[in-house]
Amino acid sequence: MAQNSGVSQPRVPKDELEAAIEARKELGAEMEPAVIDGFVERIERRIAERATESERALKARRDHQKEMVLGAMGISVPLFIFAAIFTGLAGVIAVCAVLGVIALATTRSP
Repeated sequence: MAQNSGVSQPRVPKDELEAAIEARKELGAEMEPAVIDGFVERIERRIAERATESERALKARRDHQKEMVLGAMGISVPLFIFAAIFTGLAGVIAVCAVLGVIALATTRSP
């Protein structure tokens, strides 16, 4: 089962929250909206950074999968030819099994 690494990290650093609360106390109620807006902006920026990191990781994983599948397809034609010529049906079945294992390993790799 996949882990969500973002959940295990503190959502808001405690010192940032405490600083915002202290700033609100010192500045008073008239500056409360500005303090809250600044705090929310930092949180939104952090969320956007995490989303960007997740998108990059997903793209890298998909690129790797594509490379593995294209590589397997590239070697499959010569392997099928050699297997059919030298070993017959058993060799072709073995090549199919190996290509299936490569496909499964590629989709399940972290």
